[in-house]
Amino acid sequence: MSSSQDQKLSLGALIALVVGSMIGSGIFALPSAFGRSTGGLGALIAWAIAGAGMLMLALVFQTLSRRRPDLDTGIYAYAKAGFGNYLGFASAVGYWIGCCLADVACLVLIKATLGQFFPVFGDGSTAVAIVSASVILWGVHFLVLRGVKEAATLNTIATVAKIVPIFVFLVVAAIGFKADIFAWNFWGGEPQTFASLSSQVRNTMLITVFVFVGIEGASVYSRHARRREDVGTATVLGFIGVLCLLVMVTMFSYGVLLRPDLQALPTPAMAGVFASIVGPWGLVFISVGLLISILGNYLSWSLLAAEVLHSAAKNKTMPTFLARENENQVPVAALWLTNIVIQVFLVVTWFAEYAFTLALKMTSSMTLVPYLLVAAYGLKLAWTGQTYEREGRSRFGDGVRGAIATVYAFGMLYAGGPKYLLLSAVLYAPGTFLYFLARREQKQRVFTGPEMVVFGLLVAAALAAFWGLVTGDISF
Repeated sequence: MSSSQDQKLSLGALIALVVGSMIGSGIFALPSAFGRSTGGLGALIAWAIAGAGMLMLALVFQTLSRRRPDLDTGIYAYAKAGFGNYLGFASAVGYWIGCCLADVACLVLIKATLGQFFPVFGDGSTAVAIVSASVILWGVHFLVLRGVKEAATLNTIATVAKIVPIFVFLVVAAIGFKADIFAWNFWGGEPQTFASLSSQVRNTMLITVFVFVGIEGASVYSRHARRREDVGTATVLGFIGVLCLLVMVTMFSYGVLLRPDLQALPTPAMAGVFASIVGPWGLVFISVGLLISILGNYLSWSLLAAEVLHSAAKNKTMPTFLARENENQVPVAALWLTNIVIQVFLVVTWFAEYAFTLALKMTSSMTLVPYLLVAAYGLKLAWTGQTYEREGRSRFGDGVRGAIATVYAFGMLYAGGPKYLLLSAVLYAPGTFLYFLARREQKQRVFTGPEMVVFGLLVAAALAAFWGLVTGDISF
Protein backbone atom coordinates (compact mmCIF):
# COMPACT_ATOMS: atom_id res chain seq x y z
CA MET A 1 0.00 0.00 0.00
CA SER A 2 1.37 3.38 -0.98
CA SER A 3 1.74 6.05 1.66
CA SER A 4 0.43 8.75 -0.69
CA GLN A 5 -2.66 10.75 0.23
CA ASP A 6 -4.95 8.94 -2.22
CA GLN A 7 -4.15 5.66 -0.46
CA LYS A 8 -5.25 6.95 2.94
CA LEU A 9 -8.59 5.94 4.48
CA SER A 10 -11.51 8.35 4.08
CA LEU A 11 -14.12 9.15 6.73
CA GLY A 12 -16.49 6.68 5.06
CA ALA A 13 -13.88 3.91 5.14
CA LEU A 14 -13.13 4.62 8.81
CA ILE A 15 -16.84 4.49 9.68
CA ALA A 16 -17.05 1.19 7.79
CA LEU A 17 -14.18 -0.15 9.91
CA VAL A 18 -16.09 0.72 13.08
CA VAL A 19 -19.42 -0.64 11.80
CA GLY A 20 -17.75 -3.65 10.18
CA SER A 21 -15.95 -4.51 13.41
CA MET A 22 -19.06 -4.15 15.58
CA ILE A 23 -21.71 -5.76 13.37
CA GLY A 24 -20.94 -9.43 13.10
CA SER A 25 -22.50 -12.51 14.61
CA GLY A 26 -23.90 -10.80 17.70
CA ILE A 27 -26.73 -8.84 16.12
CA PHE A 28 -28.13 -11.98 14.45
CA ALA A 29 -28.28 -13.78 17.81
CA LEU A 30 -29.94 -10.95 19.78
CA PRO A 31 -33.60 -12.11 19.70
CA SER A 32 -32.93 -15.41 21.47
CA ALA A 33 -30.06 -14.12 23.62
CA PHE A 34 -32.24 -11.35 25.06
CA GLY A 35 -35.30 -13.58 25.13
CA ARG A 36 -33.52 -16.02 27.43
CA SER A 37 -32.50 -13.25 29.82
CA THR A 38 -35.12 -10.52 29.94
CA GLY A 39 -38.35 -8.97 28.72
CA GLY A 40 -38.86 -5.73 26.83
CA LEU A 41 -38.45 -3.39 29.81
CA GLY A 42 -35.27 -5.09 31.01
CA ALA A 43 -33.90 -4.94 27.46
CA LEU A 44 -34.56 -1.20 27.25
CA ILE A 45 -32.79 -0.61 30.57
CA ALA A 46 -29.87 -2.82 29.57
CA TRP A 47 -29.44 -1.00 26.27
CA ALA A 48 -29.71 2.36 28.04
CA ILE A 49 -26.92 1.41 30.47
CA ALA A 50 -24.73 -0.23 27.83
CA GLY A 51 -25.40 2.54 25.32
CA ALA A 52 -24.51 5.27 27.82
CA GLY A 53 -21.37 3.47 28.96
CA MET A 54 -20.11 2.73 25.47
CA LEU A 55 -21.06 6.20 24.20
CA MET A 56 -18.87 7.65 26.94
CA LEU A 57 -16.08 5.34 25.80
CA ALA A 58 -16.59 6.43 22.19
CA LEU A 59 -16.39 10.07 23.31
CA VAL A 60 -13.21 9.29 25.25
CA PHE A 61 -11.70 7.89 22.04
CA GLN A 62 -12.81 11.05 20.23
CA THR A 63 -11.30 13.30 22.92
CA LEU A 64 -8.01 11.41 23.02
CA SER A 65 -7.67 11.48 19.22
CA ARG A 66 -7.94 15.27 19.44
CA ARG A 67 -5.80 15.86 22.55
CA ARG A 68 -3.06 13.33 21.78
CA PRO A 69 -2.78 13.30 17.97
CA ASP A 70 0.80 12.12 18.42
CA LEU A 71 -0.52 8.77 19.64
CA ASP A 72 -1.58 7.33 16.29
CA THR A 73 -1.83 3.66 17.32
CA GLY A 74 -5.02 4.03 19.33
CA ILE A 75 -6.01 1.68 22.09
CA TYR A 76 -2.52 0.41 22.91
CA ALA A 77 -0.74 3.77 22.80
CA TYR A 78 -3.13 5.39 25.27
CA ALA A 79 -2.57 2.69 27.88
CA LYS A 80 1.22 2.99 27.54
CA ALA A 81 1.18 6.78 27.74
CA GLY A 82 -1.02 6.71 30.81
CA PHE A 83 0.24 3.78 32.84
CA GLY A 84 3.69 2.72 31.68
CA ASN A 85 5.35 0.12 29.51
CA TYR A 86 3.98 -3.11 30.95
CA LEU A 87 0.34 -2.07 31.16
CA GLY A 88 0.73 -0.64 27.66
CA PHE A 89 2.00 -4.04 26.56
CA ALA A 90 -0.83 -5.79 28.43
CA SER A 91 -3.35 -3.61 26.59
CA ALA A 92 -1.75 -4.47 23.25
CA VAL A 93 -1.49 -8.21 23.85
CA GLY A 94 -4.95 -8.41 25.44
CA TYR A 95 -6.58 -6.59 22.58
CA TRP A 96 -4.65 -8.65 20.05
CA ILE A 97 -5.71 -11.95 21.64
CA GLY A 98 -9.27 -10.63 21.88
CA CYS A 99 -9.18 -9.98 18.13
CA CYS A 100 -7.91 -13.50 17.53
CA LEU A 101 -10.72 -14.97 19.65
CA ALA A 102 -13.28 -12.82 17.83
CA ASP A 103 -12.04 -14.29 14.57
CA VAL A 104 -12.41 -17.77 16.04
CA ALA A 105 -16.01 -16.95 17.03
CA CYS A 106 -16.66 -15.81 13.47
CA LEU A 107 -15.23 -18.98 11.93
CA VAL A 108 -17.14 -21.26 14.32
CA LEU A 109 -20.44 -19.49 13.65
CA ILE A 110 -19.95 -19.61 9.88
CA LYS A 111 -19.71 -23.38 10.10
CA ALA A 112 -22.54 -23.64 12.64
CA THR A 113 -24.80 -21.70 10.25
CA LEU A 114 -23.84 -23.98 7.37
CA GLY A 115 -24.48 -26.90 9.74
CA GLN A 116 -28.22 -26.11 9.59
CA PHE A 117 -28.15 -27.10 5.92
CA PHE A 118 -25.14 -29.45 5.82
CA PRO A 119 -24.98 -31.67 8.96
CA VAL A 120 -21.29 -32.49 8.39
CA PHE A 121 -20.43 -29.06 9.84
CA GLY A 122 -22.38 -29.75 13.05
CA ASP A 123 -22.16 -26.92 15.60
CA GLY A 124 -19.02 -25.52 13.97
CA SER A 125 -16.51 -27.58 15.95
CA THR A 126 -16.45 -30.86 13.98
CA ALA A 127 -13.30 -32.00 12.19
CA VAL A 128 -14.72 -30.99 8.79
CA ALA A 129 -15.75 -27.60 10.18
CA ILE A 130 -12.31 -26.93 11.63
CA VAL A 131 -10.54 -27.94 8.40
CA SER A 132 -12.80 -25.75 6.25
CA ALA A 133 -12.47 -22.86 8.74
CA SER A 134 -8.70 -23.20 8.40
CA VAL A 135 -9.05 -22.84 4.63
CA ILE A 136 -10.91 -19.55 5.15
CA LEU A 137 -8.31 -18.43 7.69
CA TRP A 138 -5.38 -18.82 5.34
CA GLY A 139 -7.31 -17.59 2.31
CA VAL A 140 -7.99 -14.27 4.06
CA HIS A 141 -4.37 -14.24 5.24
CA PHE A 142 -3.07 -14.15 1.68
CA LEU A 143 -5.74 -11.60 0.69
CA VAL A 144 -4.59 -9.19 3.41
CA LEU A 145 -0.96 -9.67 2.33
CA ARG A 146 -1.91 -7.86 -0.88
CA GLY A 147 -2.46 -4.61 1.00
CA VAL A 148 -4.36 -3.03 3.89
CA LYS A 149 -6.01 -0.48 1.60
CA GLU A 150 -7.37 -3.20 -0.66
CA ALA A 151 -8.59 -5.22 2.33
CA ALA A 152 -10.22 -2.15 3.89
CA THR A 153 -12.01 -1.44 0.60
CA LEU A 154 -13.34 -5.01 0.55
CA ASN A 155 -14.42 -4.53 4.17
CA THR A 156 -16.39 -1.41 3.17
CA ILE A 157 -18.19 -3.38 0.46
CA ALA A 158 -18.93 -6.24 2.89
CA THR A 159 -20.23 -3.76 5.49
CA VAL A 160 -22.73 -2.31 3.02
CA ALA A 161 -23.75 -5.80 1.87
CA LYS A 162 -24.45 -7.08 5.37
CA ILE A 163 -26.52 -4.04 6.36
CA VAL A 164 -29.08 -4.87 3.65
CA PRO A 165 -30.61 -8.03 5.22
CA ILE A 166 -30.71 -6.30 8.61
CA PHE A 167 -32.72 -3.42 7.16
CA VAL A 168 -35.02 -5.85 5.36
CA PHE A 169 -35.56 -7.65 8.68
CA LEU A 170 -36.41 -4.38 10.43
CA VAL A 171 -38.95 -3.37 7.77
CA VAL A 172 -40.66 -6.79 7.82
CA ALA A 173 -40.57 -6.96 11.64
CA ALA A 174 -42.12 -3.51 11.88
CA ILE A 175 -44.95 -4.62 9.58
CA GLY A 176 -45.45 -7.85 11.54
CA PHE A 177 -45.23 -6.12 14.93
CA LYS A 178 -48.14 -6.96 17.28
CA ALA A 179 -48.81 -4.67 20.22
CA ASP A 180 -50.42 -7.39 22.37
CA ILE A 181 -47.38 -9.68 22.04
CA PHE A 182 -45.05 -6.80 22.91
CA ALA A 183 -47.19 -5.91 25.94
CA TRP A 184 -47.02 -9.50 27.23
CA ASN A 185 -43.24 -9.54 26.69
CA PHE A 186 -42.72 -6.15 28.34
CA TRP A 187 -42.20 -7.61 31.83
CA GLY A 188 -40.93 -10.89 30.42
CA GLY A 189 -43.80 -12.92 31.87
CA GLU A 190 -42.22 -12.59 35.33
CA PRO A 191 -43.42 -10.86 38.53
CA GLN A 192 -43.50 -7.08 38.17
CA THR A 193 -41.00 -6.45 40.96
CA PHE A 194 -37.75 -4.53 41.20
CA ALA A 195 -35.84 -7.70 42.16
CA SER A 196 -37.10 -9.55 39.09
CA LEU A 197 -36.33 -6.63 36.79
CA SER A 198 -32.83 -6.05 38.18
CA SER A 199 -32.04 -9.75 37.78
CA GLN A 200 -33.15 -9.63 34.15
CA VAL A 201 -31.01 -6.58 33.46
CA ARG A 202 -27.95 -8.07 35.14
CA ASN A 203 -28.28 -11.29 33.14
CA THR A 204 -28.48 -9.26 29.94
CA MET A 205 -25.54 -6.93 30.42
CA LEU A 206 -22.88 -9.45 29.41
CA ILE A 207 -24.61 -9.93 26.08
CA THR A 208 -24.16 -6.26 25.26
CA VAL A 209 -20.37 -6.35 25.71
CA PHE A 210 -19.62 -8.57 22.72
CA VAL A 211 -21.85 -6.67 20.29
CA PHE A 212 -20.04 -3.40 21.09
CA VAL A 213 -16.53 -4.80 20.73
CA GLY A 214 -14.96 -3.08 17.71
CA ILE A 215 -15.89 0.47 18.66
CA GLU A 216 -12.18 1.33 18.56
CA GLY A 217 -11.77 0.23 14.93
CA ALA A 218 -11.07 3.71 13.55
CA SER A 219 -8.75 4.59 16.44
CA VAL A 220 -6.55 1.55 15.86
CA TYR A 221 -6.18 2.52 12.21
CA SER A 222 -5.67 6.24 12.85
CA ARG A 223 -2.23 6.24 11.20
CA HIS A 224 -3.95 5.40 7.91
CA ALA A 225 -6.60 8.15 8.19
CA ARG A 226 -6.71 10.81 5.47
CA ARG A 227 -7.57 13.39 8.14
CA ARG A 228 -6.73 12.84 11.81
CA GLU A 229 -9.96 14.51 13.01
CA ASP A 230 -11.99 11.91 11.09
CA VAL A 231 -10.98 9.24 13.62
CA GLY A 232 -13.12 10.57 16.48
CA THR A 233 -16.01 11.44 14.16
CA ALA A 234 -16.02 7.94 12.65
CA THR A 235 -16.00 6.34 16.11
CA VAL A 236 -19.03 8.29 17.37
CA LEU A 237 -21.06 8.09 14.14
CA GLY A 238 -20.36 4.38 13.73
CA PHE A 239 -21.33 3.68 17.34
CA ILE A 240 -24.61 5.62 17.19
CA GLY A 241 -25.64 3.90 13.97
CA VAL A 242 -24.89 0.43 15.31
CA LEU A 243 -26.63 1.13 18.63
CA CYS A 244 -29.82 2.10 16.78
CA LEU A 245 -29.72 -1.14 14.79
CA LEU A 246 -29.13 -3.26 17.92
CA VAL A 247 -32.01 -1.69 19.84
CA MET A 248 -34.45 -1.97 16.93
CA VAL A 249 -33.61 -5.62 16.23
CA THR A 250 -34.12 -6.46 19.90
CA MET A 251 -37.33 -4.52 20.51
CA PHE A 252 -39.05 -5.41 17.22
CA SER A 253 -38.48 -9.10 17.96
CA TYR A 254 -40.45 -8.74 21.23
CA GLY A 255 -43.43 -7.68 19.13
CA VAL A 256 -43.30 -10.71 16.82
CA LEU A 257 -42.87 -13.79 19.06
CA LEU A 258 -43.59 -14.49 22.72
CA ARG A 259 -40.54 -14.73 24.96
CA PRO A 260 -40.69 -18.57 25.32
CA ASP A 261 -40.64 -18.83 21.51
CA LEU A 262 -37.74 -16.40 21.28
CA GLN A 263 -35.79 -18.47 23.81
CA ALA A 264 -36.22 -21.62 21.75
CA LEU A 265 -34.88 -20.16 18.49
CA PRO A 266 -31.62 -21.70 17.21
CA THR A 267 -28.73 -19.58 15.91
CA PRO A 268 -29.14 -17.35 13.96
CA ALA A 269 -32.23 -16.34 15.96
CA MET A 270 -33.00 -13.39 13.67
CA ALA A 271 -33.69 -15.94 10.92
CA GLY A 272 -36.31 -17.65 13.08
CA VAL A 273 -38.11 -14.37 13.80
CA PHE A 274 -38.01 -13.45 10.11
CA ALA A 275 -39.21 -16.89 9.02
CA SER A 276 -42.17 -16.72 11.44
CA ILE A 277 -43.43 -13.71 9.45
CA VAL A 278 -42.53 -14.53 5.82
CA GLY A 279 -42.22 -18.32 5.84
CA PRO A 280 -39.35 -20.83 5.47
CA TRP A 281 -37.47 -18.86 2.82
CA GLY A 282 -36.71 -16.29 5.52
CA LEU A 283 -34.32 -18.75 7.20
CA VAL A 284 -32.20 -18.97 4.05
CA PHE A 285 -32.30 -15.21 3.44
CA ILE A 286 -31.08 -14.26 6.92
CA SER A 287 -28.53 -17.10 6.99
CA VAL A 288 -26.96 -15.75 3.79
CA GLY A 289 -26.93 -12.28 5.35
CA LEU A 290 -25.28 -13.74 8.44
CA LEU A 291 -22.54 -15.38 6.39
CA ILE A 292 -21.79 -12.11 4.58
CA SER A 293 -21.82 -10.25 7.88
CA ILE A 294 -19.46 -12.64 9.62
CA LEU A 295 -17.03 -12.76 6.70
CA GLY A 296 -16.82 -8.96 6.73
CA ASN A 297 -16.50 -8.99 10.51
CA TYR A 298 -13.73 -11.58 10.28
CA LEU A 299 -11.80 -9.43 7.82
CA SER A 300 -12.10 -6.40 10.14
CA TRP A 301 -10.72 -8.34 13.09
CA SER A 302 -7.87 -9.74 11.01
CA LEU A 303 -6.84 -6.22 10.02
CA LEU A 304 -7.12 -4.90 13.58
CA ALA A 305 -5.20 -7.80 15.17
CA ALA A 306 -2.18 -7.48 12.89
CA GLU A 307 -2.19 -3.68 13.14
CA VAL A 308 -2.03 -3.71 16.95
CA LEU A 309 0.95 -6.09 17.02
CA HIS A 310 2.72 -4.13 14.30
CA SER A 311 2.23 -0.72 15.91
CA ALA A 312 3.31 -2.03 19.32
CA ALA A 313 6.49 -3.39 17.74
CA LYS A 314 7.21 -0.04 16.07
CA ASN A 315 6.85 1.60 19.47
CA LYS A 316 9.28 -0.95 20.96
CA THR A 317 6.80 -2.63 23.26
CA MET A 318 6.73 -5.79 21.15
CA PRO A 319 9.81 -7.47 19.63
CA THR A 320 11.07 -5.63 16.56
CA PHE A 321 10.56 -8.58 14.20
CA LEU A 322 6.81 -7.92 14.44
CA ALA A 323 7.31 -4.49 12.83
CA ARG A 324 8.46 -6.05 9.55
CA GLU A 325 6.34 -5.13 6.50
CA ASN A 326 6.19 -6.52 2.97
CA GLU A 327 6.33 -4.51 -0.25
CA ASN A 328 2.64 -3.60 0.14
CA GLN A 329 3.34 -2.13 3.60
CA VAL A 330 1.36 -4.94 5.23
CA PRO A 331 2.63 -6.01 8.71
CA VAL A 332 3.58 -9.44 7.45
CA ALA A 333 5.24 -10.86 10.58
CA ALA A 334 2.37 -9.69 12.80
CA LEU A 335 -0.13 -11.18 10.38
CA TRP A 336 1.62 -14.56 10.35
CA LEU A 337 1.79 -14.72 14.15
CA THR A 338 -1.86 -13.66 14.44
CA ASN A 339 -3.12 -16.35 12.12
CA ILE A 340 -0.95 -19.04 13.70
CA VAL A 341 -2.54 -18.20 17.06
CA ILE A 342 -6.03 -18.28 15.52
CA GLN A 343 -5.24 -21.69 14.05
CA VAL A 344 -4.24 -22.98 17.50
CA PHE A 345 -7.46 -21.61 19.02
CA LEU A 346 -9.45 -23.30 16.24
CA VAL A 347 -7.97 -26.66 17.20
CA VAL A 348 -8.85 -26.01 20.86
CA THR A 349 -12.52 -25.50 19.91
CA TRP A 350 -12.63 -29.20 19.03
CA PHE A 351 -12.44 -29.90 22.77
CA ALA A 352 -14.87 -27.20 23.90
CA GLU A 353 -18.47 -28.11 24.67
CA TYR A 354 -19.81 -24.75 23.53
CA ALA A 355 -17.11 -23.37 21.25
CA PHE A 356 -18.94 -20.26 20.06
CA THR A 357 -20.05 -19.20 23.54
CA LEU A 358 -16.55 -19.70 24.92
CA ALA A 359 -14.96 -17.61 22.15
CA LEU A 360 -17.60 -14.89 22.54
CA LYS A 361 -17.19 -14.50 26.29
CA MET A 362 -13.40 -14.72 26.18
CA THR A 363 -13.36 -12.00 23.52
CA SER A 364 -15.37 -9.73 25.80
CA SER A 365 -13.15 -10.46 28.80
CA MET A 366 -9.89 -9.85 26.92
CA THR A 367 -10.99 -6.58 25.33
CA LEU A 368 -12.56 -5.06 28.44
CA VAL A 369 -9.13 -4.65 30.08
CA PRO A 370 -7.80 -2.44 27.21
CA TYR A 371 -11.11 -0.52 27.25
CA LEU A 372 -10.72 0.09 30.98
CA LEU A 373 -7.18 1.44 30.50
CA VAL A 374 -8.27 3.78 27.69
CA ALA A 375 -11.15 5.16 29.78
CA ALA A 376 -8.85 5.55 32.78
CA TYR A 377 -6.31 7.45 30.67
CA GLY A 378 -9.00 9.85 29.48
CA LEU A 379 -9.95 10.39 33.13
CA LYS A 380 -6.29 10.85 34.11
CA LEU A 381 -5.72 13.57 31.49
CA ALA A 382 -8.73 15.52 32.72
CA TRP A 383 -7.79 15.00 36.38
CA THR A 384 -4.19 16.17 35.99
CA GLY A 385 -4.99 18.90 33.48
CA GLN A 386 -2.42 17.65 30.97
CA THR A 387 -3.23 19.05 27.48
CA TYR A 388 -5.88 21.33 29.05
CA GLU A 389 -3.60 24.31 29.72
CA ARG A 390 -5.71 26.65 27.55
CA GLU A 391 -9.02 24.76 27.58
CA GLY A 392 -10.06 24.48 31.20
CA ARG A 393 -13.73 24.77 30.33
CA SER A 394 -13.89 21.41 28.56
CA ARG A 395 -11.83 19.67 31.23
CA PHE A 396 -14.75 19.01 33.58
CA GLY A 397 -16.97 17.46 30.89
CA ASP A 398 -14.16 15.26 29.62
CA GLY A 399 -13.47 14.16 33.18
CA VAL A 400 -17.09 13.18 33.75
CA ARG A 401 -17.18 11.18 30.52
CA GLY A 402 -13.89 9.48 31.38
CA ALA A 403 -15.16 8.59 34.87
CA ILE A 404 -18.41 7.10 33.54
CA ALA A 405 -16.55 5.06 30.91
CA THR A 406 -14.10 3.80 33.55
CA VAL A 407 -16.85 2.74 35.95
CA TYR A 408 -18.72 1.05 33.09
CA ALA A 409 -15.70 -0.98 31.91
CA PHE A 410 -14.85 -2.01 35.46
CA GLY A 411 -18.48 -2.94 36.12
CA MET A 412 -18.60 -5.14 33.05
CA LEU A 413 -15.43 -6.95 34.14
CA TYR A 414 -16.98 -7.54 37.53
CA ALA A 415 -20.26 -8.72 36.00
CA GLY A 416 -18.38 -11.29 33.92
CA GLY A 417 -17.39 -13.15 37.07
CA PRO A 418 -14.05 -14.69 38.10
CA LYS A 419 -14.07 -17.58 35.62
CA TYR A 420 -13.32 -15.57 32.51
CA LEU A 421 -10.89 -13.26 34.29
CA LEU A 422 -8.90 -16.32 35.40
CA LEU A 423 -9.00 -17.82 31.89
CA SER A 424 -7.83 -14.45 30.53
CA ALA A 425 -4.81 -14.65 32.85
CA VAL A 426 -3.90 -17.97 31.20
CA LEU A 427 -3.46 -16.01 27.97
CA TYR A 428 -1.97 -12.82 29.40
CA ALA A 429 0.77 -14.56 31.44
CA PRO A 430 2.49 -16.52 28.61
CA GLY A 431 1.95 -13.55 26.29
CA THR A 432 4.33 -11.63 28.53
CA PHE A 433 7.15 -13.63 26.91
CA LEU A 434 6.94 -11.15 24.01
CA TYR A 435 7.50 -8.34 26.50
CA PHE A 436 10.60 -10.08 27.87
CA LEU A 437 11.98 -10.32 24.32
CA ALA A 438 11.28 -6.66 23.62
CA ARG A 439 12.92 -5.41 26.83
CA ARG A 440 15.92 -7.67 26.24
CA GLU A 441 16.37 -6.22 22.75
CA GLN A 442 16.42 -2.74 24.24
CA LYS A 443 18.75 -3.79 27.10
CA GLN A 444 16.20 -2.36 29.53
CA ARG A 445 15.06 -3.54 32.94
CA VAL A 446 12.05 -5.78 32.42
CA PHE A 447 9.77 -4.60 35.24
CA THR A 448 9.55 -1.71 37.63
CA GLY A 449 8.54 -2.55 41.21
CA PRO A 450 4.78 -1.97 40.70
CA GLU A 451 4.92 -3.81 37.35
CA MET A 452 6.50 -6.81 39.06
CA VAL A 453 3.56 -6.88 41.47
CA VAL A 454 1.10 -6.80 38.56
CA PHE A 455 2.94 -9.60 36.79
CA GLY A 456 3.05 -11.67 40.00
CA LEU A 457 -0.71 -11.34 40.43
CA LEU A 458 -1.18 -12.30 36.79
CA VAL A 459 0.92 -15.45 37.17
CA ALA A 460 -0.95 -16.39 40.35
CA ALA A 461 -4.29 -15.99 38.57
CA ALA A 462 -3.04 -18.07 35.63
CA LEU A 463 -1.89 -20.85 37.97
CA ALA A 464 -5.26 -20.78 39.76
CA ALA A 465 -7.04 -21.06 36.42
CA PHE A 466 -4.80 -23.92 35.32
CA TRP A 467 -5.50 -25.77 38.56
CA GLY A 468 -9.21 -25.14 38.10
CA LEU A 469 -9.05 -26.66 34.61
CA VAL A 470 -7.17 -29.70 35.91
CA THR A 471 -9.60 -30.33 38.78
CA GLY A 472 -12.69 -29.58 36.69
CA ASP A 473 -13.73 -26.55 38.74
CA ILE A 474 -13.33 -24.49 35.56
CA SER A 475 -14.52 -25.96 32.30
CA PHE A 476 -14.71 -24.88 28.69
